Amino acid sequence: MYKRVGASIIDGTLPPGYRIRDADLAEQFGVSRMPIREALQRLERIGLVEMYPSRYTQVTDVPPKLASMTRAYAGYLSGAIAALAVPLLSDEDREESARLARAMNDDLTVGLSDASWTFISHLAERSENVILAKLLDETNLLVFRNLRTWALTAQEQAHMRAIHEELAQAILDADGPAAEHLVRAMYLID
Repeated sequence: MYKRVGASIIDGTLPPGYRIRDADLAEQFGVSRMPIREALQRLERIGLVEMYPSRYTQVTDVPPKLASMTRAYAGYLSGAIAALAVPLLSDEDREESARLARAMNDDLTVGLSDASWTFISHLAERSENVILAKLLDETNLLVFRNLRTWALTAQEQAHMRAIHEELAQAILDADGPAAEHLVRAMYLID
């Protein structure tokens, strides 16, 4: 339920400021109110909703400062994942990771695309660090929601193409520090 309700927030079905009634969501998803309440409590812990006990639950807004902080968080976490994973990749995983890095060029209209999330998730699974992988999984809804309106300018898109190509080469060279730097640069850090 956590991911389903979170997805409704990310896609705008439950927009910022929307007052959520757990009974309505329970009916919509065909479940009892208890899993909805549990999902809302988890979503509150990561900041997607605010709960006002015995009153209502409301979807939070994403002010510009929060979006900026989220981009920094995602950049540093993703960079750490790349630094750990790249030196550990098998030849086959290195080729696949480089392909995924280049695939991020397919959708440069947004700063955080499905392709970039697929790339980082792929590396997280291969990082041999369950803490980073779990942290990425636990916060992915928050990151996607807070960065969904991050649009890249034409100049930033051209810059990202170059970064993705350099990143693919760093992966093929098993250069963890270079991959870390380039992943951070994808989030406009460094």
